[in-house]
Amino acid sequence: MSHPGCLLRRPAIACIAPKPTSPRTSIPSVGASGPFCKQASYFQTQCPRSRYLYPSLTCFRRPKNRPVPLQNVRSYHSEFHPVPDPPADTYTLEQSAILSTALKHVPEYGFSTKAVIMGAREAGYLDVSLQLFPRGGEFELVLYWLASRRGLLKQKVESGEIFGQKDDADGSITPAEVDQRVRTLIMERLKMNTEIIHHWQDALAIMSLPPHVPPSLCELYRLSSDILYLANDRSVDASWYTRRISVATIYASADINMTEDVSPGFSATMEFVDRRINDADAVTDTLSDVKRYMGYVAGSVFAAGRSWGMKV
Repeated sequence: MSHPGCLLRRPAIACIAPKPTSPRTSIPSVGASGPFCKQASYFQTQCPRSRYLYPSLTCFRRPKNRPVPLQNVRSYHSEFHPVPDPPADTYTLEQSAILSTALKHVPEYGFSTKAVIMGAREAGYLDVSLQLFPRGGEFELVLYWLASRRGLLKQKVESGEIFGQKDDADGSITPAEVDQRVRTLIMERLKMNTEIIHHWQDALAIMSLPPHVPPSLCELYRLSSDILYLANDRSVDASWYTRRISVATIYASADINMTEDVSPGFSATMEFVDRRINDADAVTDTLSDVKRYMGYVAGSVFAAGRSWGMKV
């Protein structure tokens, strides 16, 4: 039995709450795994009866996120240049197989779910494959029609079927020739809707739904950009956007007018396109005159301000 004096001289809580006498030491934790459990800080105690290391109540530090260097070089490709029919990065192999087969049934069933089901069956898929189209089979069929006809227009130009020869790469043609080519391309694209024109009003109604408006407008803008590119319009000034919006407006209005055209060979639609192109040229000329006038007025105002000593 120990002497009572020894118990009085020894601190009663020495082994319960020891004080650190040496700086912290980093020792790997036993059984820890993962990036967040690599090291733990420990204190060595003063207790003579305890030679164990007690871990301190500290949190592990999360490793810093370092950027991963790119392994491959990404090449630039403009989305406004014509692409194959249809874009390979837009549809999967299953979706392309179903939709391309469903286009054969559009003249009979229209842009409907039944046409998509018939296309799926003919391509060797079950009816449940409609779940591959989250936005709906009808709308995806309309978009596939638009994208495929846009690619077909490019193929006809490259083969010389429309203009008779391959386009000049340098774009050395007059603005009047560009406008004539734009008119020809618009009419050629409208003629592609001849076989399904009796169902096109239903397609326009599908595209007019609120969730379908943004992708429909994007497809219309891509068509107008392709038409100007195929017409050898290589302008890079401020008219780059205005001309594409103008062509998109002309095509959209002619597309709607064509659904009610009963004239032979859609001659009324052709005259409508001619009038709209002439109106667009008049509007462009008017805007150019306004810009020149505003530039003259602004120059006069700045000159008068400088003459008065203003720092402008």
